[in-house]
Amino acid sequence: MDNETRFVFSTFSFLFWGGLVMWMCAGFTMLEAGSVRTKNASVVCLKNIGVCSIACLTFYLVGYNIMFTGVEAGGWIGSLDLLHGPTAEERALLGGDESAATAVVTKGHATMSHWLFQMVFLASAASIVSGTLAERVKLWSFFIFIVVLTAVIYPIAGAWTWGGGWLAAMGFQDFAGSTVVHSTGGWAALAGVLIVGARKDKFREDGSVKSTPPANVPAVTLGVFIIWLGFLGFNGGSQL
Repeated sequence: MDNETRFVFSTFSFLFWGGLVMWMCAGFTMLEAGSVRTKNASVVCLKNIGVCSIACLTFYLVGYNIMFTGVEAGGWIGSLDLLHGPTAEERALLGGDESAATAVVTKGHATMSHWLFQMVFLASAASIVSGTLAERVKLWSFFIFIVVLTAVIYPIAGAWTWGGGWLAAMGFQDFAGSTVVHSTGGWAALAGVLIVGARKDKFREDGSVKSTPPANVPAVTLGVFIIWLGFLGFNGGSQL
């Protein structure tokens, strides 16, 4: 396969798999909103829109560079440079300079297609926190925590592994985010639970549990199938 064909298929693959993983955000929203009490369903929907929006912004502003740019072999953190966009050669090619084509296709894929694929993984990690803290946390305090998670915590953990940092230098491997995505998101969610405690009105004064039926079981079921479909991109796309 020549470089140009490989570039086209690799770029398309990142975009296609990334689209499937981003579709999981809809599944997380349906699952969470259907699982909570009706009075909290709307704020859960808003939280999930906020998670994706914040992940996009922070990963573009600083997160991707921390995770992938300038990470020394065996290092701890990448570049703190702001913004991540197409390379100079890609901009030149878009501007009509055909002499830049060789440098662009030799890289193997469009720069921002890889950014998209990695960004939706980041959004998935943040969604774990959203589901765990559903009905437990105020909206703005949750958003502030998500900014810290997506701009700093997750990118540093990613730099250690997928970015070629110290864990990667020790031979650590993570094929589809079992540590980078799920464990990082899970530990962040656990920290939030330990801080905010149980859901309000979940327990009676004697410690017995109140029944809190889900708001919409069909929505939960639909969310499960959407997430199931998205995992075909999540795991399949991790083949890179």
